[in-house]
Amino acid sequence: MIKVMRRSRWTAVALTAAMVVTAAGVATPAQAAPKKLTIGFVVHVIGNPFINQIIEAAKMAAKDLNVNIKVTGPAGAEGDAQLTAVQNLAASGVDGIATSVPAASMVNGLNAIIKTGMPMVQFNGLGVGVKAPYVGEKSVESGRLLGKMVLDKIGGRTAKGDVIVGNCFPGFPVLENRQKGVLESLKKAPGIKIVGPSDVKVDAAANFAAWQGLLAANPDALAMVGLCAPDVESIGKVNAAKPGSKTIGAGYDLTTGNLEALANGTAHISLGQTPFLQGYLPVYVLVDSIRNKIKINRARFLDSGTEIVTATKVVQPFGSAPLTFKKLQKMSASNKKTRKYYDKLVKTYVKDWRKNLKPISEESA
Repeated sequence: MIKVMRRSRWTAVALTAAMVVTAAGVATPAQAAPKKLTIGFVVHVIGNPFINQIIEAAKMAAKDLNVNIKVTGPAGAEGDAQLTAVQNLAASGVDGIATSVPAASMVNGLNAIIKTGMPMVQFNGLGVGVKAPYVGEKSVESGRLLGKMVLDKIGGRTAKGDVIVGNCFPGFPVLENRQKGVLESLKKAPGIKIVGPSDVKVDAAANFAAWQGLLAANPDALAMVGLCAPDVESIGKVNAAKPGSKTIGAGYDLTTGNLEALANGTAHISLGQTPFLQGYLPVYVLVDSIRNKIKINRARFLDSGTEIVTATKVVQPFGSAPLTFKKLQKMSASNKKTRKYYDKLVKTYVKDWRKNLKPISEESA
């Protein structure tokens, strides 16, 4: 009898715990704990040092926001393979997807996924026509800045000679925009002859070989200007292999290899595009929009800023804390230092992302 009474008492307690009394006095099942969100994160090339910086930042956001993240992408920049990766993630039931868009062929497929209600954010590679916000640099303006810095290094508007320009992924909209800006600035010197733009490939070994061949064919070039992450490191190695080379080397991104080329003087200028923001911000926007039911199915622009780096000067966007070149080198090799440095930006620019949305046209203004 005592056992029966105890069993009945514990059954009653369990039922009480599983019910909630509403204001109207009606008992309803207790609300289940919310499902932990899963975010898909798709890059256009796996293994690239710069893309790895973006991925690590996305993982930091996932950790901070207590969500799962699934990172995937093709071994090479292949739009069709990347679209398939996005479609597979959508079919698997993820709650939102962040993806770069390296090919126009992806646009219709991505919009079809967005139409189903799947929240999506673009980063690093803009798909013109995709109905989703984009996180990236002001690409044409960035190119103008790089071109101007190179021109200043080689003699300004009175400079005369060859300047080699390389594009690792012709047709990629953001790179085409950078190229447009670079050429616009260089053409302000009538005596400059542009060699290229040439396809210098994205694979590190192929990229080095391409730059080596270009300088061999144009040994008196005043400068070599790349538009992609592998270029500065490759240009540095090409310059180092040519005794007495005075060719200016310039390009993009702040990988450890690129920074080393600046440090040893074999390359001279590299512009960053804040990979931390390009990884962290898309995940934050997705999670915030899902949790707070914010519609994001519209093309808008979130500027990731431009970082200006030489061996003697570092200029960071958004009023971030000043950095010396040596501190930047240490930060580029440490996820912990990177997260700590950008904490203020997370609490301001990232948190207030809705206030920072701009028309998509500003990306290429």
